[in-house]
Order: sequence, then structure tokens, then C-alpha cells
Amino acid sequence: MSDQVKEITPEELLQKLEAEEPVQVIDVREVDEWNAGHIKQAKLIPLGFLPQRVDELDKSTPVVMVCRSGARSHHATEYLQNLGFDVANMVGGMLAWPGEKEES
Repeated sequence: MSDQVKEITPEELLQKLEAEEPVQVIDVREVDEWNAGHIKQAKLIPLGFLPQRVDELDKSTPVVMVCRSGARSHHATEYLQNLGFDVANMVGGMLAWPGEKEES
């Protein structure tokens, strides 16, 4: 993985959400993974659909990409970064998430 991608720890993201800071949390996992447990404030956009759905994101609000372990979200972060988004990858993914998980 390259060093060019901005990263955020799960704890840092949890602090931002608890402080109600403006941030878009995008989960790029598949639907079945999402249903098993996700961050309450997150929005599901599976990685394969990101190019078609990128217009759903607000370029003026920071974005945090999330997946299971951090690999898919790393690729998504690179993609959005190249489009000019203020975006960070949550390292460790949902495996490292210390907060509550919501099931669908």
C-alpha cells in the first residue's frame, strides 16, 4: 500500500462522530457484510459501485472510507483522492472499530 493515502484511526473517527463533526463515512463493503454490522452514521456504497455513485458525495465535507480490514477502502481512498476529495482511509477497517455497530 502506498504512503500517499491519508489515514485515520478508528478511534479518531469515533471521536469525530461523537463530537458531531461534519464527516461522510462511506462503507465500501458488500451488502451482506454491511448487514452483519456497520457504523450507524455510515452510508453503504460497495466498492464496485463507487465510480457510478461518486456524485452522491459532497466534496466540501471530509470523507472517511471504511471496509472490513482496510484494503478495499484504501483503494477507494486513492480513487476519491485523485478526484480531489478530502478523504481518509480508516485503518484496520471494521475489524478494528471500537464503537457500536448497527445491524440491518
